[in-house]
Amino acid sequence: MDELSSRAAALVADHPREARLRRIGTSRAGDPMWLLSIGHGSRHALVVAGPHANEPVGGATVLRLADRVLADPRLTEDADVTWNLLLCLDPDGSRRNEGWLAGPYTLGHYFRNFFRPGFLEQPEWLPDGADAVALPETRALLDLQDELRPFLQCSLHGVDVGGGFVELTHDLPGLAQRIAHTASRLGIPRELGAYDALYWPTLGPAVYRVPPPRRGDLAAAITEAAVESTWFHPYRHGTVTAIVEAPMWGVAAVQDGAAPADRDAALRAVSRTLRHDTGLLEEVLARIRPRLSAAPDAARLLAPVDDYLLVCPGLADAWDPGTDAGSARPLPPLSTAHLAALRIAGRRLVLRTAGLLHRLLRGTGHDPAGALPDLDRLIDTWCADYHGTFHARWIPVARQAEYQTRVVLSAFELAHRHARVRARSGESGWGAEAAVPMYRE
Repeated sequence: MDELSSRAAALVADHPREARLRRIGTSRAGDPMWLLSIGHGSRHALVVAGPHANEPVGGATVLRLADRVLADPRLTEDADVTWNLLLCLDPDGSRRNEGWLAGPYTLGHYFRNFFRPGFLEQPEWLPDGADAVALPETRALLDLQDELRPFLQCSLHGVDVGGGFVELTHDLPGLAQRIAHTASRLGIPRELGAYDALYWPTLGPAVYRVPPPRRGDLAAAITEAAVESTWFHPYRHGTVTAIVEAPMWGVAAVQDGAAPADRDAALRAVSRTLRHDTGLLEEVLARIRPRLSAAPDAARLLAPVDDYLLVCPGLADAWDPGTDAGSARPLPPLSTAHLAALRIAGRRLVLRTAGLLHRLLRGTGHDPAGALPDLDRLIDTWCADYHGTFHARWIPVARQAEYQTRVVLSAFELAHRHARVRARSGESGWGAEAAVPMYRE
């Protein structure tokens, strides 16, 4: 975090006429939230880095974007655009991930130092609506969106294991083809059946349409991001929001669009494994929870643990073709890519849980229940599955950031073109009038 802000300050010092840095808010722990603005155009693009604590690549991406924008007047002066780059939306959470950022870049090291707050402490979400926001980070972003009324917002995310994809609140025709070209040039697999977008419309290969948000229970909110969020808050201003996902460890299987040989057998195996692994973690948690009540930071680390263990049984039922999940929606047609993404997602949930418990126990300095060896064994076994079954490979940070940069610039060009057409045509539905909350539409 400190390096990110110091590099941004150095960039402003080198380009004082074009670049500015201002504090738009303060985190819960007192960290400043810095906005780097480039250009003096009347229209605004907003790029948000670090929305999820364990997804740091956005910080490298905004610095790379800043260099590109400063070097190309077609992106600022000629387009009448100001670029606004939020260096990190969750600085507190990002600091908690600094234990693995210097390497080694192995799955085991990553998950043993993993942190991501519980759902209710993730600053992009609006679980009780914009008027009831409690997190200062969220309030800072909402105020910024209402101030800038950007024609484009890009939220920079990272997939720990899998492939790259983009989620859009409005279609940008042509983006899927540009992503395919960029991914091919950089060796980034495209995720053609993303778990995050399992039930969402597909706008093109690895491009998904975010459905209008709706109210729901916590389990639905954690497993489906179609809830009230800062993605949709600027919808009333005509903003196109693009959520740009870049993988840290790439998996080729997530871009296999072929029909699976035996869909139901694969789903049963995924569900059975998730139930089994969840049971193992519930046993470990039952052993250690009574001893953690006075541990420093226990509540902060146990909140996401409880979130993950809450949703795992429901997901196992929803994916199991032999289970009547009641209100659960039927699964859409599934490709081999979808099945790979579901298996990766099941492993991800339990690995994150095990990593958080491992970190919590290490922080106490003692292990009276003897749980650390069990957690080490589970983490090693599950990481080995990622390598052995899916051949997960580390993608260098420079390539992750370059992929995101090119996708953002592609979205910028298409959204800027669309916005100009809209301004001439008076397209309905894109005005600045007060909008009906999307979940009520």
